[in-house]
Amino acid sequence: MTEVSDNKTIIHMVGSVPLDDAESVFRALGETIGNHMVRIPDGETGRRQRWISFINDQLKANPDLEIDRGIPVFEFKQWDGKVVFRVERLKIKDGVDPENVVYQTGYADDAIRNYEAFARLQSDGAIPAHVKYQICMATPLAIAYNFISPNAFDQFIPAYTKHLADEFGRIAGALPHERISYQWDVCQEVLMWEGYYQQYPGFKEHIFEVLGGLGDMVPQGIDVGYHLCYGSPADEHMVQPEDMGVLVEIGNGIAGAVTRPLQYIHMPVPIERGDDAYFEPLSGLKLGEGTDLYLGLVHAGDAAGNAGKLDAARRFAKVAGVGAECGVGRIKNPKDLPGILEEHRRLAQ
Repeated sequence: MTEVSDNKTIIHMVGSVPLDDAESVFRALGETIGNHMVRIPDGETGRRQRWISFINDQLKANPDLEIDRGIPVFEFKQWDGKVVFRVERLKIKDGVDPENVVYQTGYADDAIRNYEAFARLQSDGAIPAHVKYQICMATPLAIAYNFISPNAFDQFIPAYTKHLADEFGRIAGALPHERISYQWDVCQEVLMWEGYYQQYPGFKEHIFEVLGGLGDMVPQGIDVGYHLCYGSPADEHMVQPEDMGVLVEIGNGIAGAVTRPLQYIHMPVPIERGDDAYFEPLSGLKLGEGTDLYLGLVHAGDAAGNAGKLDAARRFAKVAGVGAECGVGRIKNPKDLPGILEEHRRLAQ
């Protein structure tokens, strides 16, 4: 288990931060909450600020893919029924070998380029020496469930997984393993569990097979963790969880599927939920020795509620770290970022 110190709670930033570039993110986080952090992300600035929207744009422009006209347009609705956006799901064109489709996510280019700023700022003292560079990537199932026709899952998922493995191979070959960490973002899998997407036979086993393989893809000298999420493209959940039962089931499944050491799992806590009923399933969480639990229970302007949530959660499980429910890159006013970071710092003290 990784601890900042014996008497401090870790602050975990999930990924996105509403600043212009990676250097600005590193400086802002390093100066304010760096001493509470174990890992620091590059903020997913620019084209990655809206998580996987840029991948959808790339897929739509891919000459080997086309819209599957045989299925209806998928409407993404948040928990209250409001349609957030619509997607025409894609398939691989007839006659195209799925293994020959070229995907260009740019994950490796971004990670390698932004590491240079991380290393320089850490050398200058702007980032504490113990903090690792956190690289975040959406899973193949996130892309498939959102943007690909279910009729094409069998063709798309293995080929796209290979692309991510190639991207990660470039990253692992270019950057020092002891100074980086890897995070797999698990959102659409949670929504599939909740019945948001059309469930298919054996979907749970398939999800754990894929997520376990992604974890084992990371060499043991590199930290690896998973962020579980309920999605918030318009700052509202797609599904409101009844309690942490689904998150615990998925967390246990990931811990059982990954054969290498697993450093952490991050789980969200809605602002409305500070009751024991929400946290009670945590008593059944079975993470291995050395795996930290981080809870995304920090909400802006709710210091008392944040503290109450942490106290309630710790009645059912050991909580090593705290953070927001998801990335903070889409907060309505970036000027609110200092206040949000202060909420994190206050809770971690």
